Order: sequence, then structure tokens, then C-alpha cells
Amino acid sequence: MTDTLIPNGCKTNGPVESGYFKKGCNPFAQTGRSKLQNKRALLNQKIIKQMRMRAGAENLLKATSNNKVREQVVLELSYVNSDLQLLMEELEGLNIHTKIHIPLIPLGLKETKDVDFSVALKDFILEHYSEDGSNFQDEIDDLMDLRQACRTPSRNPSGIDLLANYFSQLGFLETRFFSPTRQIGIFFTWYDSFTGVPVCQQNISLEKASILFNMAALYSQIGTRANRQTQAGLEDAITAFQKSAGVLHYLKETFTHTPSYDMSPAMLSMLIRLMLAQAQECLFEQITLPGIRNEFFSLLRIAQEAAKVGETYSEVHQSMIQTPIKNNVPFFWTTMSELKTNHYNSLAHYFVSTALLDHQLTPSDDEDKQEKALSQVYDAMPEGRSPLDILKDKAERRRIGKAHLQRSIMGHEEAIRTHSRCRHLQKLDILSDILQAGLKRSITKFEQNDKEDEFTDYMLAPDILSKTEKKAEMEIPAATKVKVKDLFQRLGPLSVFSAKQRWSAPRTIRLRLQDRDLGFTLKGDAPVQIQSLDPLCPAAAKGLKEGDYLVAVGDTECKWLGVSDVMKLLKDVDEEGVDIRVVSMLDSSSQPMPTKSATYGGLPKTYSMICLAHDEDDKKSHKVAKKPSFLSWGLKNKQKSGSTLSLPSADYNGPWNRPCPTYRNSYNESALY
Repeated sequence: MTDTLIPNGCKTNGPVESGYFKKGCNPFAQTGRSKLQNKRALLNQKIIKQMRMRAGAENLLKATSNNKVREQVVLELSYVNSDLQLLMEELEGLNIHTKIHIPLIPLGLKETKDVDFSVALKDFILEHYSEDGSNFQDEIDDLMDLRQACRTPSRNPSGIDLLANYFSQLGFLETRFFSPTRQIGIFFTWYDSFTGVPVCQQNISLEKASILFNMAALYSQIGTRANRQTQAGLEDAITAFQKSAGVLHYLKETFTHTPSYDMSPAMLSMLIRLMLAQAQECLFEQITLPGIRNEFFSLLRIAQEAAKVGETYSEVHQSMIQTPIKNNVPFFWTTMSELKTNHYNSLAHYFVSTALLDHQLTPSDDEDKQEKALSQVYDAMPEGRSPLDILKDKAERRRIGKAHLQRSIMGHEEAIRTHSRCRHLQKLDILSDILQAGLKRSITKFEQNDKEDEFTDYMLAPDILSKTEKKAEMEIPAATKVKVKDLFQRLGPLSVFSAKQRWSAPRTIRLRLQDRDLGFTLKGDAPVQIQSLDPLCPAAAKGLKEGDYLVAVGDTECKWLGVSDVMKLLKDVDEEGVDIRVVSMLDSSSQPMPTKSATYGGLPKTYSMICLAHDEDDKKSHKVAKKPSFLSWGLKNKQKSGSTLSLPSADYNGPWNRPCPTYRNSYNESALY
């Protein structure tokens, strides 16, 4: 094997088949992940069945006018909706089933099926490159081992490097074997990260996009696992979330019209905002980790930093509740983003109130500096008062400070109500403790500044302007463009020997000197070409053509040799001569386009779960509709492709018409794979 292998010296609870594993791979996580995927697939099949029954009942309800039939259909429909609701809750519980200690959201990795490259690549090598495919068995095995390892990457930089290595190899593989005018019969199957819906295509762009998605998901998991109680851990988390957002942005800009909903532009835009919001949250924690000084300017600065975090989560929440994302995003995610919006906005109001209530303007203070700092906190000053008037008036400071405390209390109460709406959030005990502590702190502060004989003032505190010293930014990691060694470099330089070029079969020509002259000259870098061919020389008579590529001299391969190296091999040609092998480039413009599509054709371009209802035997009996090839679905500005299969829909606006929360949102070790 050409990849770096680490001896399997770790302790395990079960046997290991091969006795080694690739660097960056954690194969022991595969069992738990596969079990989770199988459970999800079974539940999805049951949900599909219930949705079909509901659609049929609704159509019958619209078509019939018989009251007795309608009553029976309504009764059956209520049973179906009840079963569907139970299945949806069971699936949501499967996706979020364990406790976590940090209220951050990681992305789950996309699952895939095994791919056997062996037969297809051997056939293509024989047909296209006119070489024995069995001679490349080691390279094919290395490729398959690398892909298998990418199914279970470890959550550390080694796992990222593993995915980046395979992604770079896919670029070589696409150029070598995937022609824009034909398909070689390799099917890639990937499951949607949120629903578990499989999408199967022959397009290698699906493979490349899915690997990029998993790279972003792995970065998010590294960020959530970082130790946020230390500066170094917070720095790691910030970097990981920013890189996750960068990879998602690169995926969105490079691969469009993807057939998997988790990689649609709308979903990717929301995920980018989510990753940046979590990075901004870690930046806030990094600022407050050493402690918050009870000082006027420090409190106002922290208030605006908290407002910035609340603003970013508000944008995330708004994107989650937009169509069509709201029908597919986990309810856990929506409530978490809404909760954090209220929580951090409440913190901002608390810090502003503390600055106004605990610190009075004294003759030794810099009035201009405090006036400028306070004016930057608001978009418009409360009730049109000037900042200096507020700072000098003790009663006004206390009145505005109490108004901020009231908004802080209301925000904390709303966050607690949001927390109680989601039973999965209720399992996060530490999150509940944080919310209760924030509410108690604001109430205590309000009671300390509330006088019984004071007239109740219902002033509404204005919003706090967000401001940050360091904004979370997308960071496209260098791992997306890592340099690796082409596994199939023995086929020759990629610029010449690629799938888009067509070649004649190698021709062997006996080369003899005539008056110490070969009858031609050589040009170009590896591989060299025949030029200035004398049409009367012996080599031309035996079939040598102008522009032929010289691939071998005797038993020596010359695909990677330049002119000087090849001339060294030819200078010692004796009277008996030497055999050379040449190939000619053919015109590829006349090659017909394929008539078979990489996915099942003739169906609406939707994302569905119906394909889970088909087992492997059923797939063999399906007829593939003839459609134009869409091998270019994944590249920007090229034609759009459809997804694998679609689910029949019904126009029903009843209370049970809720989207299936078939999302992966687990936080345990196995579920994140």
C-alpha cells in the first residue's frame, strides 16, 4: 500500500479484520454509525408508507361525495396521521438521543455505500489506454482502501487530511477515467445528512461534493469537542468553525444543483451562518474567559459583543424558518438558535444596566470619553436625551438601567420558555442551569434597585447596537487544495493521457538507422512527439506518423521522459534496430453522447425518501429512462440534474401536515458518523 499505515496497537472490544488502520481513520466507529443508519432507513420506509396512505385517503376524500365513505375516510385518516406523528417523534428521538455537555451544534457526516472500482477501471484502462488493467490492481486497491477509510475519519486534523487526500485523488480520477461523453458504470450512493435519503449517481461530482460536506462536518465536530474552558481550546473551536464555514462556502460556489437536499444552496447558506454564529459565540467566550471587569467601558464593550452574538443567531434563526428550509431543518436547531438569540440579547441589556446603575459620573472621570462610549451603544438615545445628560442625571441613569433590566428579565424568561418547548433541549441540564442563573441574576439586580415608593415607569429600553473587535470570518482551509501523488501516474502525464482524449492502439515499429539518421526529430516535454518525419524513411514506411507520441523504447517506458532522455535511449541503436511503441491521438469530436442517465429519469426534480423502499433486488428490475447525460450537474454554470426518485405529494393543509423531522442531530460518538 502506498498510504501511511499505523500498526493497530490500540485496545478494542472486538476483533480487527486486517490488523491495521489508515492514519486519520477510526474504523471502530463504523458499527454504531451503521446501526443508526439502518434504524433511520427502517423508520423512513414506515413514514413513506404512512404518507402514501395519507395521500390516497386525501385524494379519495376529495373525489367522493358519499357521506358514509367520507366519514370512514376521515376516521382512517386520523389513524394514519397519529401513526405518522409517532413515527416522526421516534425518528427525531433517534437523531437526538444522548446528552451533551456543550450547547453547540455539530453537523453529522454523510453516509455512503461501498464502491467497487476494480472492474470498471480495469475495463476502461484496457479499452481507452490499451493497457492491461490487472497491472494496476495495486493502485485500484489503494484507491478503494482510501475511500473506505474516509467513511470513518477520526475527529482530529488527521481525519481532515484523510478526506483532503481522497478529495484531491478524485480530481485525478475524474480526469483519468470520467469522460464528459461517456459513463463507465461506477455508481456513487450517498445518504442525506438530515433525512438519510440515498441518492445514487454515476457522476463523480456527487462524490467530490459529499467529501467536501463531510470535511465541513468534521471541522464542526472538532469545534464542538474543543475544550472551551481554555484559551487554546477556544482558539481551536473558533478556527474549526470558521474553516467549516469556508468549506461549505467553497462547496456552495463550486458545486451547484446538487441532487441531495443537505447540499442545496439554501441549506448550505443556512449552515454557513450557523457555523459563523458558533464561531462568534466562541469569540465572545474567549473575551469573557478571564473575567469581566466591573468597569464602565468594559461593561459597555461586553454588552455590544453579546449583542453581536445575539444578532448572528437571530440571522441563523430567520434563515431556518424560511421556506423550504423550515420543512427540513431539525426542530432542535430552530429552538436552539431562537434560545441563544434571546439569551445573548438579555446578557447585553444586563451589562448595559450594570454600567448605568453601578457607575456614576465623578469629577475625575473623562466626560467626553464616557459620552462617546454611551452614544455608540444606541442607534437613537432613549427619549431623545443626550448622552451627557443621562450620565449626569443619577435618577435618569437608574430609570434607563432598570428598563434594560426589565428587557433582560423578559428575554431570559422567553429563552426558558423556548427551552421548555423542545424535549431534547430539556435534556441539556447545563443549558437549563445557565438560563436560570441569568434570569436570577437579572431579577436580583432589579430588586436591588427597586424602591417601594418609586413611581412605576414602563419605559422600554432601546435595542443595543452590536459591535465586535473580531468578527468571525469564513476561512477556506488549504486542505481543499492539498497536493497528492496521482495513484495512476503510470498511465502517463495527465495533460496528455486523460479520459477526454481518444487514442489509437499502441503500434510497435522496428526502428533502424539509415545513414546514421532516424528519419525524424522529437519535440515537447514528456511524452515526446514525432515531428519532421521523412516520408521516405523506413519508420514512415512501417506506419510511423507525424505527431505520434512515443511511449516506449524497447522495454523502457517513455511516457514520463523528455527529449534528452529519449535520445539517450535511441543513440545506441545498432544495425538490428530497436522496437518503439507509439500511439496516435484521434479526433474525439465525433464520439457520440451517451443515452443513459446516471439516475432514474422521467421523474420530478425533488428530494424524497421513496428510494429507501426499494431493495437491491428491486433496483435490478427498474428500466432506466433515456435522458441526456448530466455529468456536468455539479459544476457551476452547467446544466442542472434531477435527484434519484420523488415522492407523490397531496394538497393537504390540515393540522397533521407537518414535515418529517428526519434529521441527524446526535451528539454521541457513533451518531455523529
